[in-house]
Amino acid sequence: MAKLIYLMNTSLDTYVEDEHGSFGWIAPNKEWNSYINEICSSCGIFLYGRRMYEAMVYWETEYAAHNHQDFHLDFAKQWQAAEKIVYSRTLAEPRSVRTRIEREFDTDEVRRLKVNAERDMTIQGPEIAAQALRAGLVDEIQIFVLPVIVGGGKQFFPDGLHLNLELVEERAFRNGVVAVRYAVCN
Repeated sequence: MAKLIYLMNTSLDTYVEDEHGSFGWIAPNKEWNSYINEICSSCGIFLYGRRMYEAMVYWETEYAAHNHQDFHLDFAKQWQAAEKIVYSRTLAEPRSVRTRIEREFDTDEVRRLKVNAERDMTIQGPEIAAQALRAGLVDEIQIFVLPVIVGGGKQFFPDGLHLNLELVEERAFRNGVVAVRYAVCN
């Protein structure tokens, strides 16, 4: 059975985007981004909410128009090779290959995906992840805490959520980012 991993970058005050909807405070770094690539290399399915998908679809073709470092190019290859499921009521059609759109987040379907998947899965986007967390579908939480406080915006965790977690791994990077990996205890 595949694991479902909630994986996102956050500010120290646990926002995934600031109050203006920006991720501009996230600066790439070879050491830290290479670690993310390592984690994502075990994943074959990425689950997204619409807004996160719209940010990530950059890795389909647009990235090629920019001068990226090798660690970014490695991620682009991983992203393109993975199956992507986007949960959106408004997105008309996908802008990437290996992508399908679902109008509703179906917990039973995600459970079936986990049982049948040969590789782990990630879920990204705090609103869609909140549904998976509340349904008990998330097996691991991987947080990349950046050394910045943004003061408001979209929170990593939904209000009112209670979970018992077990620390699996922690890792600090030279740029001040701290990666923390927790298993969700059921």
